[in-house]
Amino acid sequence: MEKKVYELNFRGRKLSVELGEVAKQAQGACIVKYEDTAVLSVCCVGKEPITQDFFPLTVLYQEKMYSNGMIPGGWLRREGRPTEHETLMSRVIDRPLRPLFKDGFRNEVQVINMVLSCNPDNPPQMAALFGSSLALSLGGVPIEAPIAGVIVGRINNEFIINPTQKQKEESDIDLTVSATMDAINMVEAGAKEVSESDMCDALLYAHDAIKELIDFENKIIEENRKPMLEIEYKTIPEEIVEFCKPLSKERIEKSVSIVEKQARANAIEAIEIEIAAKCVEKYKTLGYDKDELKEVEQQAISVMEGFMVDEVRRLILEDKVRPDGRKVDEIRPLSCAIDLLERPHGSAMFTRGQTQALAITTLGSLDEAQVLEGAQIEDNKRWMLHYNFPQFSVGEIGKYGSPGRREIGHGALAERALAQVMPSEDEFPYCIRTVSEILESNGSSSQATICASSMSLMAAGVPIKKQVAGIAMGLISDEKNYTILTDIQGLEDHFGDMDFKVAGTRDGITALQMDIKVKGIDRKILSEALAQAHKARMEILDTMDKCISTPRKEVSKYAPKIKVINIDKDSIKDVIGSGGKTINAIIEECNGVKIDISENGRVVVMHPEIENCDKAISLIENIVRKPEIGDVYDGTVTRIESYGAFIELWPGTEGLCHISRLSIKRIEKVEDFVKVGDILKVKIIKIDEKGRIDLSHAATMDGYTDKPKSNKDSKKSFKDSKKSFVNKDKEAQEDNDLEVVVVSTDI
Repeated sequence: MEKKVYELNFRGRKLSVELGEVAKQAQGACIVKYEDTAVLSVCCVGKEPITQDFFPLTVLYQEKMYSNGMIPGGWLRREGRPTEHETLMSRVIDRPLRPLFKDGFRNEVQVINMVLSCNPDNPPQMAALFGSSLALSLGGVPIEAPIAGVIVGRINNEFIINPTQKQKEESDIDLTVSATMDAINMVEAGAKEVSESDMCDALLYAHDAIKELIDFENKIIEENRKPMLEIEYKTIPEEIVEFCKPLSKERIEKSVSIVEKQARANAIEAIEIEIAAKCVEKYKTLGYDKDELKEVEQQAISVMEGFMVDEVRRLILEDKVRPDGRKVDEIRPLSCAIDLLERPHGSAMFTRGQTQALAITTLGSLDEAQVLEGAQIEDNKRWMLHYNFPQFSVGEIGKYGSPGRREIGHGALAERALAQVMPSEDEFPYCIRTVSEILESNGSSSQATICASSMSLMAAGVPIKKQVAGIAMGLISDEKNYTILTDIQGLEDHFGDMDFKVAGTRDGITALQMDIKVKGIDRKILSEALAQAHKARMEILDTMDKCISTPRKEVSKYAPKIKVINIDKDSIKDVIGSGGKTINAIIEECNGVKIDISENGRVVVMHPEIENCDKAISLIENIVRKPEIGDVYDGTVTRIESYGAFIELWPGTEGLCHISRLSIKRIEKVEDFVKVGDILKVKIIKIDEKGRIDLSHAATMDGYTDKPKSNKDSKKSFKDSKKSFVNKDKEAQEDNDLEVVVVSTDI
């Protein structure tokens, strides 16, 4: 196939597709270029269906560091395990693609996206989503319809498609939408307390732009699609359905209405085991071998799960009755608690029905922020939320290890929801990490995480601007009638047509995530779902506020204490000292305080005891403090000479108060007026080019005048001070003309 190039002017930027030149042995392949961003998207399909009863789809999004002219970090200097960003983008592509395959598709499918050239202003993840759909369609893979996606921002109430990085910083919406020509099927969003109506407008605006992309995609597919693959779909023989139906259907329908999750699951499992065994026994007599009998067992269980799906959906659509007996807009029982743990800096638990999240917050220094490295970003992240889902939370035995895609995705959703209310680094100069441990789960654990984490942050003294709560909505539809469900549990999520998670404050939405399985969802359904979610969110916030409604004024006694000052950039070297000598001395003197100095002169001092922070700050201030003429200090007399007193203004800095400046009255001897150790209020009246300071106590006294005393007295005093000072100061002996400026020359 010769190279073909297709181009589209998409909202002012060039989108081009190249076919036929690369990856020709893959089932489908294309290079999608969005201005100077380029992504290679390919798909491969297994020749035979697998025997397991699931759809084996793998979607990968890989950002090569060379795509942005960068060399990977670490010892190996090559790409390794996926970054969190790559994992999240793989999920963004996987979620809208997966529902496009028909039930029974069991051939393994791999969709690989390699970012070859990356300009974050032209988002490669959207080029990858477009390329994934196109590669599948070009390869003759039978999917329901092509899809595409866009990112929507909003500045000054105007929507922007695929905003640049700078525009994202100014935008109050960060919305990623995927859709077919007929319907939105995936949403991922963060927002700065945006109203439900505005979010609806943004979704529909995105869909209009996506339709332009799909028109372009369809044109390419029509001219270049390979013959459709012949796929053997896994279907269940009708005789197995007829065998299981009279034995199990009615029993399963009754079991569906058992309220308690584990009891319901145990009852249904017992029926499935019993009837599947009878089915296997029947086919065993027909001469089926071991592998065939295993497949029969799986098919019988699938039939009974189908009965369960049908009954759950019928109850909700026709009877408006949910499996646990709730009304369609009713939230499960709520409870909250804080301060469950002593040593962590903040803790809270949120329970909704049989879903329970324990959130623990830890505060640290800014240099503990997560370092982000990737083709699009190289930055530090001071706010982190991690989500853990142990298998015991659903009463099962399972594998334990590194977090999977689901855990990373749920954590990112909760982190995004709370990021909108987090204090700035200037307001709260801590690195903040919250971990959500799911202790029990029956659906909507990511939203329980948001609620628990919000309370945990407040309990830790993090001054978040507002409380944030989340709720998961569902939809059951037969394309004629529909029912929107509030606070869906696991069964309703699994068998429903929509999983719609909405998080926000009392004033607006901060995060949104939606996956839709049905072919169409219009503004009416969207609006109803958002309105129902708003009502539920207010109810949850009421419960949370009874537990804790405002952030604590002080952090935990076990949390590090922080003090912050800003110094002149030119003074940074003075604080650090030669080879770090000065700063290390401060750290040692202040019992191991932690000191972070940024390039702009921001100094952050951290220690469990505030007294050590205060002491370190004081020492640093003394180093960088610059005396100014006219400043007044309560200084300490450190040395007395015949011509005057040396007075320490602050540690390391002193000046001379000449005898003629000690009082507005004549003084015969300095020691008659002050002694070493006295505190004396003085004013800086002169600073010479060597930084030596002239002081005056007289200038701080009532009745002071600048008129000098008699010339005779002044000249004699000046002569005596010069003679004595030269003898005392070796540096001044080398330059007698300069040394005399330590006293005022207008006497």
